[in-house]
Amino acid sequence: MANPHAGEVALVLDGQRHVMKLTLGALAELEAMLESGSLLELVERFESGGYSTRDVLALIVAGLRGGGWQGRAEDLLSVEIEGGPMLAARKAAELLARAFTVPQGTE
Repeated sequence: MANPHAGEVALVLDGQRHVMKLTLGALAELEAMLESGSLLELVERFESGGYSTRDVLALIVAGLRGGGWQGRAEDLLSVEIEGGPMLAARKAAELLARAFTVPQGTE
């Protein structure tokens, strides 16, 4: 089960559940994967609804790798994502939000 207080989000690929998490290393990898802009600009694109499928894929790959997955972006080209592209985008946005949200009761 994904722990939202630890910034985790679950995603089902080809019927197998994976936990995504944006660790510091995963965030650095994500920033390197972005074609242009910073993480702040990525957050702004998601907040405005102006994100691209490339943004969604980059977030999912970084989150999966932060969760321990050893694959590459190319490995996701033929997988079935439970819920389709819309759920993938929602999970990516949720992952990004959890990475930059401080859980209540902590400082």
